[in-house]
Amino acid sequence: MWNLFLPERVPHRLSGYIILKMSFIHWIKKLPYTPLQIAMHGYAWSELVLIIYGLSTHHLTANPIQAMEIRTGRHAIALLVLSLACTPLTTLLGWRELLKRRRALGLYAIMYAVLHVIIFVDLNNGLAWSLLIQTVIQKSYILYGMAAFLLLIPLAMTSFDIWKVRLGKNWKRLHQVVYFTAPIAVLHYAMDIKGDVFHFSGNIGAPVAYGAVIALLLILRLPFIRKFFVALRTRIVFLFTKMAQRPQTDREQ
Repeated sequence: MWNLFLPERVPHRLSGYIILKMSFIHWIKKLPYTPLQIAMHGYAWSELVLIIYGLSTHHLTANPIQAMEIRTGRHAIALLVLSLACTPLTTLLGWRELLKRRRALGLYAIMYAVLHVIIFVDLNNGLAWSLLIQTVIQKSYILYGMAAFLLLIPLAMTSFDIWKVRLGKNWKRLHQVVYFTAPIAVLHYAMDIKGDVFHFSGNIGAPVAYGAVIALLLILRLPFIRKFFVALRTRIVFLFTKMAQRPQTDREQ
């Protein structure tokens, strides 16, 4: 059956490879989920699975509550950054499926943010509001975390299609709040770690990396930058198409 799709004059040693490749593509298309969906869901749930495994095997450091708090917060930021990356990567690569995964990544980020807050409020402080207020006064970075979390709540509540219809153009304006939420969340993370971001001392690698990636993603969203990369991608595709057509023209001559 696959021989019908093989071009003429294909070397015999390559025909098997082409048939195998086309069979694999055909099998992938029959899957209920795309490879990107599988990778996204797998990565999103991986941190929770590792936390549960660490708790069950008593390998979640000497302070498991603190470890869970840090890991859920860090994973929330990572997923938030990935959701922000979907549009710029679509601009650069033309991979439209990324836009379909943006909402799921954002909802996963909010899920881990909720877990992060529950662990902090309940497990770490026992729902003692006097202790919570005292902790906030002593550690000002918690205010940045609270601000980021509160900004995420309306985004989660209006992430469904029905709200796009109800809010109209205001829906897009509302969800642009994430451009402020992500840097605030990274600032909260940077102030929480043992180190000084401004003097580049201590354990600052992760927050600096997240901050740099977010800055780059926001720059790529600027209209003139986006237009430049769209034009560049179109030109590259055109050149490759022209190069692929040239050998066929030479053979016909």
